[in-house]
Amino acid sequence: MGRIRERFRQLKENGEKALVAYIVAGDPDMEITKEIILGMKDAGVDIIELGVPFSDPTADGPVIQSASGRALSRGTNLPGILDMVESVNTFADIPIVLFGYYNPLFTYGNKRFAQRAGFSGVDGILVVDLPPEESRELRRYTDPVDIDFISLLSPTTSSGRIEKISKEASGFLYYVSITGVTGTTKPRAEDIRKEMKRVKGITDMPVVVGFGISTPEQAGEIAPYADGIVVGSAFVRMIEEHAKDSNIVKIVSDYAKKIKTAIE
Repeated sequence: MGRIRERFRQLKENGEKALVAYIVAGDPDMEITKEIILGMKDAGVDIIELGVPFSDPTADGPVIQSASGRALSRGTNLPGILDMVESVNTFADIPIVLFGYYNPLFTYGNKRFAQRAGFSGVDGILVVDLPPEESRELRRYTDPVDIDFISLLSPTTSSGRIEKISKEASGFLYYVSITGVTGTTKPRAEDIRKEMKRVKGITDMPVVVGFGISTPEQAGEIAPYADGIVVGSAFVRMIEEHAKDSNIVKIVSDYAKKIKTAIE
């Protein structure tokens, strides 16, 4: 059983919801990214979504776009991210999902990526611009090394497509709560309640809700309807604001702890 599946099993057994935290690798630098991951783990974060910087992050709002640009300008690249993940896994047991776009993976080489990611301890991948119909060329290499392929759902995803996607996905399903880019619009709890009822009537896979959730209050409102929530732009913005602060890890971790408390 992979770490993602095991984590959701434990959470369900304990009557808890998952907190999935998104940060951009290499912002402000790789060493601080590593320290933040370890701090978040201690603060109660259940899964880390580690953004792979890309020059054209079409699904991301201005906060994450800026962070990706800063990370790229400092030389962050896929091999360095995989090295960092391997290092994290020597210190902490926390599932890590790489979140990004297909171009960096394709350029690196699908087989090469899968082998290196599996060795590093990557637990899952979420490739925003690689729909299930086009994923086989990558999954032929990632599936054998037990890297979960996380798929996206949205308010516009039909019930028939949800059924098809859930049969092919692994790990968990990521429900995009708004029709827009990250960090720009707030989801309505009532809309999430209705949509989660629809999704849960189709699949028994764990479903997390993300995009637009930034405060403990929002997280607490939405968490009861899903298996977990994703917070991204709020952490990325906080990292930008405190990039030169020696207490950056504590600041980010303390906020993560507040959100985890809110969803419990």
